Amino acid sequence: MKKKLIKDIKEKDSVVGPFLVVRKETGISKSGKAYLNLKFMDSTGEIEARVWDDAEELARGFNKNDVVSIKGFAVAYQGGVQLNVSAVKALAEGSYSLRDFLPSSERDQASLEAELDSTLASIKDRHLKALMDSIFTDTEIRAKFLIAPAAKAMHHPYLGGLAEHVFSICGLADKVSSHYGATVNRDLLLAGAMLHDIGKIYELTYERAFDYSDEGRLLGHITMGVELIDRKLASLADFPRELAVLLKHMILSHHGQLEFGSPKRPKTIEAIILSYLDDLDAKVNTVRALLNGKAEGSNWTPYQKLFERYIYTGAAPSHEDDGNQPGETAEPGENGKKAVPGDDNGLGTMSLFK
Repeated sequence: MKKKLIKDIKEKDSVVGPFLVVRKETGISKSGKAYLNLKFMDSTGEIEARVWDDAEELARGFNKNDVVSIKGFAVAYQGGVQLNVSAVKALAEGSYSLRDFLPSSERDQASLEAELDSTLASIKDRHLKALMDSIFTDTEIRAKFLIAPAAKAMHHPYLGGLAEHVFSICGLADKVSSHYGATVNRDLLLAGAMLHDIGKIYELTYERAFDYSDEGRLLGHITMGVELIDRKLASLADFPRELAVLLKHMILSHHGQLEFGSPKRPKTIEAIILSYLDDLDAKVNTVRALLNGKAEGSNWTPYQKLFERYIYTGAAPSHEDDGNQPGETAEPGENGKKAVPGDDNGLGTMSLFK
């Protein structure tokens, strides 16, 4: 039987094949019998799973973060799908590629690397350029930056997601600095955009399932990012102190509010812009993922805790080819009625949101 991708698993499907174990917990049922509470991952998503029979025996054959071969059956569970697993066994190292089990950017590494170099080349300030070159020519930092996810689960949670997120903000930063002109220090804003999440290369682990490192849990990516910058600044004797303070302020304040984890709130124009662009890009990426994964038969997502609302996934109507000028009413349809804004027999877009 051909392996099903997690995104394609539906109720009553028989499922066989390899998956990455991202959770393994033992529980006791109401009858006093042991069971396994599991979560599997592949490159398309995650799925809950349970082992009800022979749980203790099967548990000895694999560990969390192993790639395992399973046999299971998909059942309905809390509005979604869960696997009831009857067999599970760890696969030998070298018999698989982890990239088959971790979500990855649609962009290949070569294109991400090319954008990194072109962005670095666009920085004109000699001090900032020296610092950025010092950071991104470091072999370890460069490699980790190009492969790290931007988060464990929220936005850009896939290999290459950090670089994708950073380059998206850099593109926005370039446009915003051009729009506001000399009021904004474009090179400082761009440097802040490139470095605001640099600590995530050490905060997160992504060699197998995405998780937090011990340092990441204890210190967090903001602290780790500033520490990295300080280490590199120590080798640049003539780097202006005020410029270093302004740059580090952007990293320390990019979450915008104290309650969102920022040690400081943004107090410069570049820091204010960066905090809004970071929030914008993270939220847009999250909504795009919801739109790409929309359920059939509904124009609404399940309730989203991040936004504290449901998200509409229907497409806005396009009138590029309707032949009418702005302000004109459409011609009568087959039922002889003219389309009237708010009328369910016409465009109907206003009544939808009442």
